[in-house]
Amino acid sequence: MSQFVPEVNDHEMQDDTQPIPATIAEIAASPTPDVVLSKPDRKPCFTPRLILSGHTKPVSSLKFSPDGSTLASCGADKLIKLWDAYTGEILRTLEGHEEGLSDIAWSFDGEFLASVSDDQTVRIWDFGLGTEVRCLRGHTSFVFCVNYNPSSNLLVSGGFDETVRVWDVGRGKTLKVLPAHSDPVTSVAFNHDGTLIVSCAMDGLIRIWDTDSGQCLKTLVDDDNPICCHVIFSPNSRFVLVSTQDSTIRLWDYHTSRCVKTYVGHMNRTYCIPSCFSHTGNKYIVSGSEDHKVYIWNLQTCQIVQVLEGHRDTTLAIATHPMKDIIASAAMEKDLTIRLWFEASGPATGVLQ
Repeated sequence: MSQFVPEVNDHEMQDDTQPIPATIAEIAASPTPDVVLSKPDRKPCFTPRLILSGHTKPVSSLKFSPDGSTLASCGADKLIKLWDAYTGEILRTLEGHEEGLSDIAWSFDGEFLASVSDDQTVRIWDFGLGTEVRCLRGHTSFVFCVNYNPSSNLLVSGGFDETVRVWDVGRGKTLKVLPAHSDPVTSVAFNHDGTLIVSCAMDGLIRIWDTDSGQCLKTLVDDDNPICCHVIFSPNSRFVLVSTQDSTIRLWDYHTSRCVKTYVGHMNRTYCIPSCFSHTGNKYIVSGSEDHKVYIWNLQTCQIVQVLEGHRDTTLAIATHPMKDIIASAAMEKDLTIRLWFEASGPATGVLQ
């Protein structure tokens, strides 16, 4: 099994850290994070505030806008829906994809959305106008994941053709095609300054790429080599958080190729269920689960601090608000609802159609 380290220093998870090494030699030479003991954060108390209904098939991805005002959802019904994140009011429905959608991503200025689909396209939408502005073609099979870089001039996508593509958003052209994996690519993301890309796939590998050169700087793999479902950089980009189909979430220090945290207790054996960091001062890891629940762990202690119940099927999509203690979750066929969970006190649970 992966190596386990009891604690990660809090300052290692913050945004104001040193630049990430750009070469594999510099990565290898980077110091190991300090190991310290810290007091656990207080236990959260999330309660369901809103239940949103509108999708007619399972929701595959949820994303809050950068300012937190809007929640975007997409699913197998070929639709993107935009919701007011605080009232649950439906703002707009975007149509255009010819097959079901797997993922969506906001540009960092909140003006555009990117979406990917089984129709093998990456599409870009103007949030304000509600119109499609570009359709990017190049993938030769289902496109499964997408993300913007911080400047919002590049997109990275991955799919069942086992490649990672880097796109020039302005020109609508492919800049690079990375022969990244030997199985479908399930997740891709940029780091905080856009210099690195991380990808993971059903081959069990997590790879770090140099954005400019397309060079693979690092490959991470657990001893048991489980299917990798999802990967994101920590806010400061010193770690990557990886969800795998052995019901485990691992926090990797990729500089040293060590798994420094392991989060368990949920169920994930079949679907690609994402996990994410909380964005507030309370350090949590959040994930859906195949037992219909949402799990919240203390980042430092790896202990489950709350389990959210209410969905009636696998909680396939999860998102955390960028500024407030709000969690969005969505479930599959037997449920089809999106739930918004707010921390502490607030209005009574509502249901919006």
